[in-house]
Amino acid sequence: MNAQLKADGRFWLTLDGRNFLGRGRVELLQHIRETGSISKAAKAMKMSYKAAWDAVDAMNVAWGVPLVASGPAGSRLTPDAEALVAAFRKAEARHAAFLEKLARELPGRTGRDAPATR
Repeated sequence: MNAQLKADGRFWLTLDGRNFLGRGRVELLQHIRETGSISKAAKAMKMSYKAAWDAVDAMNVAWGVPLVASGPAGSRLTPDAEALVAAFRKAEARHAAFLEKLARELPGRTGRDAPATR
């Protein structure tokens, strides 16, 4: 059996030591951008409207200014949200590249209980 060690880890942007923006929240924001609706974004993600609204509200409160603006015409991302989504995507890609590089540097295993030889 050939087993390979793998580096793994989730990427989050934190704000004041608390998880602020992760893959799920970014996906929610992108669905809001595409649909113009928190409700439709929630449906697309198979989550309740309340869960989506709570996530949006938590992000808005934590950031201090709205990331999602809602009005009679629907919901839209603010410029701050657009910038955060772009920054998250760029940082997440760098994080994934780092994990791939790290995995290449980890030792492999040639058997179930045998460490790899150099």
